[in-house]
Amino acid sequence: MRHLVFLLPALLLLLALPDTRGRYNDDFDDGEDIAEFDDNDFAEFEDVGEDPAVDVEKEPPPRAAPSSTPVEDDEDEATVENEDGQDEFEDGDAQEQDMYSKYDNEEFEGYEKSNPSFKDTLIYREVPAHLQNSWESYYMEILMVTGLLAYIMNYIIGKNKNSRLAQAWFNSHRELLESNFALVGDDGTSKEATSTGKLNQENEHIYNLWCSGRVCCEGMLIQLKFLKRQDLLNVLARMMRPVCDQVQIKVTLNDDDMDTFVFAVGSRKAMARMQKEMQDLSEFCGDKPKSGAKFGLPESLSILSEMGEVTDGVMDNKMAHYLTGNADKIESIHFSDQFSGPKVMQEEGQPLKLPETKKTLLFTFNVPGMGNTSPKDMDSLLPLMNLVIYSIDKVKKLRLNREGKQKADRNRARVEENFLKQTHNQRQEAAQTRREEKKRAEKERIMNEEDPERQRRLEEAAQRRDQKKLEKKQMKMKQIKVKAM
Repeated sequence: MRHLVFLLPALLLLLALPDTRGRYNDDFDDGEDIAEFDDNDFAEFEDVGEDPAVDVEKEPPPRAAPSSTPVEDDEDEATVENEDGQDEFEDGDAQEQDMYSKYDNEEFEGYEKSNPSFKDTLIYREVPAHLQNSWESYYMEILMVTGLLAYIMNYIIGKNKNSRLAQAWFNSHRELLESNFALVGDDGTSKEATSTGKLNQENEHIYNLWCSGRVCCEGMLIQLKFLKRQDLLNVLARMMRPVCDQVQIKVTLNDDDMDTFVFAVGSRKAMARMQKEMQDLSEFCGDKPKSGAKFGLPESLSILSEMGEVTDGVMDNKMAHYLTGNADKIESIHFSDQFSGPKVMQEEGQPLKLPETKKTLLFTFNVPGMGNTSPKDMDSLLPLMNLVIYSIDKVKKLRLNREGKQKADRNRARVEENFLKQTHNQRQEAAQTRREEKKRAEKERIMNEEDPERQRRLEEAAQRRDQKKLEKKQMKMKQIKVKAM
């Protein structure tokens, strides 16, 4: 009992001491400490919301040291009051604002100068010229489209002009052609020859007309070769070198309606060129082109003839009148019984032979205007068509005398002999090549034989044939020697 009496007052005294109560209530009784604990807990998340351009680490605001009020002697309660008298449960936003208001403003002086912010002005670079959206960026496309439109317009205009010129020529010559030929304008599409009465268009600048059904001629082909007015590049080229449209007429005669001679008349340049390019003129007319002044022809025309008799027979007064009156329109007139076209170079290794020939009359006329042709200029070619009709009748009637005929035959024999001499070596090489190929094929056939006995018999037969050929050759050599003795 005595011990209990002393123990009870000691326990009461221990509970009454302020230090003992503060140790157990430190985490719950002090309201300001709880608020500060909460603020420090979420300080790391508040830093994320700050300006990302600021790299300087912000120091947390200094904690206000609470000044505790004198503890009352009362053992039942102990209170702590804030120095500034604020409520310990003040709103969190107000506390955050108070926290930032305690920063030292002088601490961040000159910060904006050293670190750029988003408020700085942006520097705009100039866009390159080829990336700018303006008309200057499409000058190449504009030029291409303009050139294409110009080409299309020139194509339409040039094609229509050639068509008008061709139709104008046909309208002016149709009556003359129908009076001399039974068929005018056959297109060759039907089995039976029918007269269509119109031109056949080969392309945009060439028109054809086939006529037949006349005495002493198989047919007549007329080609209207206009300039390529539909081609813009050709138009530009003609500005530098003007040329003219042409009418080419080819008359094929029957074999019995023309004698053996070659004759040509035309401009000097045309005669010199044709003598080099045409097979018959280069072989039968070896002399240089001669002047036609003897027959009253202008100096611009020259004559190529196989013999003088032919020239005298062709150049009568009416023919000379036609040539003199249309000298500026005549390019060339070519009569030949050995016409084979231009010279053809044979490929190596092929046997050469004389080209096939036809008795032909060729006429080439220039259309007036030098490219600036009008439909009226096509009408001026009508006298030249009369010249063609007259030439057909003239050649049919022309016959060489006996001496002229013999001279013409000698000329043709000479040309054939020269041709054979020139091709002799090539023909020998071709024959030797054929013999070697034949021997090679025979040896391959023997080697491919599977039966040894049959292979042996084939080899013996080949040797006997070679031996016979050798003996025949030796016999011929002996006969030649005996004849020589």
